[in-house]
Amino acid sequence: MTSPLPDHYRQAPFAEDCAPRRILRLFSGKWTTMILHTLHLLGGRARPGKLQRSIPDLSKKMMTQTLRDLESQGLIRRNVRQIMPPHVDYSLTELGQTFVEPVELLYHWAIRNADALDRLAQHEASTSE
Repeated sequence: MTSPLPDHYRQAPFAEDCAPRRILRLFSGKWTTMILHTLHLLGGRARPGKLQRSIPDLSKKMMTQTLRDLESQGLIRRNVRQIMPPHVDYSLTELGQTFVEPVELLYHWAIRNADALDRLAQHEASTSE
């Protein structure tokens, strides 16, 4: 079991630079967790084509945008090998590798609560009609 949160994270208001808001910014991209998790499953490194084929429904545009965001956040590294033609691949940084662990905890939570998530999706679909 993890230790309780410090007192200043147990009451509002939350400052702009507080840990909860900073982590939410990391999760703000729709494809962020999938790309990080997929890179992890592919051994921590992958070329863009392999990455895109591994995530159905991920467009090239969204993949490129998400990869740029993850690179600027320090979670992945873009590697260019100067051969002809040049080869680009992406790898998890040390920080990115540590970020995969809590992402997988969330995935386990989703697996354990699949029935509730199915009901939620059905409810959302019925209210949007």
